[in-house]
Amino acid sequence: MEERQLRPRIAIVCGQNSALATEHLWLKRAYQEPIVRAGGLPLLIGYLPDALCQQAVTQSDAVLLTGGEDVDPLRYGAYPQRGLGSVDPKRDATELAVVRAALAQGKPLLAICRGIQVLNVALGGTLYQDLPRERPGTLLHSQTAPRWAASHPVSIAPESLLARLIGADPYPVNSFHHQSCRSLGEGLVVTATAPDGVVEAIELPGRPVLGVQWHPEDMAADDPRAQALFDGWVAGFSR
Repeated sequence: MEERQLRPRIAIVCGQNSALATEHLWLKRAYQEPIVRAGGLPLLIGYLPDALCQQAVTQSDAVLLTGGEDVDPLRYGAYPQRGLGSVDPKRDATELAVVRAALAQGKPLLAICRGIQVLNVALGGTLYQDLPRERPGTLLHSQTAPRWAASHPVSIAPESLLARLIGADPYPVNSFHHQSCRSLGEGLVVTATAPDGVVEAIELPGRPVLGVQWHPEDMAADDPRAQALFDGWVAGFSR
């Protein structure tokens, strides 16, 4: 009997729902669905000490970081300012450990929304804590349209990893954030921007490491380019 090929294992750090009477780990279903369609196997991990974060990355083929709370400003040498949302120090600790393990082990990393910010902070970058306050005149990056609907385009750098995955033509994306990358972490480059100049994608050149500020998982069911991001990442960088 022919042995079935195993799917690439994609480690995803869950968030925490502290609004319930007892703490619950959670993950929005939309994150795993495009990975499954792309041929990957999502493996969910909770809040772990550093040593277990390293082991989880070792036993996975790639890592996905998802959206969620604001990153604690103390993680990038700043103090909380007006406009900062809720933070989760335990999630910060786990995801920063996971990012550093993935980079050290050369594992592919896709970082979405909060994830792009965690990636930047892990490499020494900083964030705008609240775009409307710190960058007046920016677009409405916390859209009121449905999650699957695009609200503004992004310009994509030719020859970037992102361009190889979904093409370099301007791409309409959804937008659900009030923070963004400010100064870039070591080695990172900007590969997509919004019309107002807000950073929408960062990469480590020559490595399968990509962060995007929008939510492709919410568009992937109906948008071929959003699904292509997951298809190309799983097929080309996780095997």
